[in-house]
Amino acid sequence: MTNVVSKQDERLRRPASTRSLRLGETKVTYVPDGVVQLTPRGWLPGTSDEVWAAHPEYLDETGNLVGSIGGLLVEHGDRALLIDAGFGPQSVPAQPGNPHGAIRGGALLDNLAVLGRKPEEIEAVAFTHLHVDHLGWAWHPAPGSTRPAFTGADYLVAEPEWSQRHLVEAHGTTREILDALQPRVRTVADGEEIFPGVHVMLTPGHTAGHTAYVVTAGGRRLIAFGDALHSPIQVDHPEWSAASDHDHGLSADFRRRLVAELAEPGTIGFGVHFADVVFGRVRPGGDGPAWQPITD
Repeated sequence: MTNVVSKQDERLRRPASTRSLRLGETKVTYVPDGVVQLTPRGWLPGTSDEVWAAHPEYLDETGNLVGSIGGLLVEHGDRALLIDAGFGPQSVPAQPGNPHGAIRGGALLDNLAVLGRKPEEIEAVAFTHLHVDHLGWAWHPAPGSTRPAFTGADYLVAEPEWSQRHLVEAHGTTREILDALQPRVRTVADGEEIFPGVHVMLTPGHTAGHTAYVVTAGGRRLIAFGDALHSPIQVDHPEWSAASDHDHGLSADFRRRLVAELAEPGTIGFGVHFADVVFGRVRPGGDGPAWQPITD
């Protein structure tokens, strides 16, 4: 038992590597792009020093939460969808007073290549929201090019997220970035099927139109919930909002609903920022944390 726990603790302190699951004829793969450090009290201001003293397993050697950055590749036959596009080929150092520390990206295209996928084969990029660590390769020019990498892709954004896009400018998404995306944006609605077996689920709170995507295949469903949750510890405490949440009360309300959905039979969660435990199931009421990483 000790070895199992220590291996899981180790995964909580490192960014995720490429990981895949198969849902019937659909394959889902986490594609890493980079990593961000999240200061525990700064990012989750509802917590206390006592909380983190009791849960050191979530903190790396610098005392920060580890946030993976990347995208979820959804493949069905020859077709491919990408949910979120990482941070892109850039790095930003930690800034005093910022609730997140150093952030870097740049690996997503190389990791797609390892998986045998060319970026021009991606038919659509579906965004959970319009923060910069989810937009990177959709607006940054690809290496050796003046154009973004996903040359054949539509950019899918929930209608309330796009219609209120001015709100994300306060979080670093500049007008220049939004203007670069605009010609390829197609807005989508709650419940809409955007790819075989993939439906839109609006989960506002982190941003005005934050969106989860539900992948249903093979008698199971996977909920890619974006930034509705940033750390596995929030599964046990959905009342803890992130500092960057647009509406703390609304985000907490949707987290509670989301945790209940994730606890339903046959349901898997995908947390893009969940260190190296991005795929998991929710098992509330046990002796340990409710987020149970999938290890196979």
